[in-house]
Amino acid sequence: MTTRQKIEEVLEGIRPAIRSDGGDLEFLEFHEEEGLVLLRLIGACHACPISDMTLKQGIERRLQMAVPEVRAVQAV
Repeated sequence: MTTRQKIEEVLEGIRPAIRSDGGDLEFLEFHEEEGLVLLRLIGACHACPISDMTLKQGIERRLQMAVPEVRAVQAV
């Protein structure tokens, strides 16, 4: 399984909780050299005042635990 596939698998597990709040996320790309995952927050997540906390303490943490190659997650 590729790193990209592992990331997508983890994100699929996170999506139901995000969608239940009216949002979603789109996986844009993974920069292997930096270990950086780029995501686009959409729907309610785009304008949510706690989206940064969700991104760092929720999504980033889960990705780092499941995919050691991931060092950071950034919303664009």
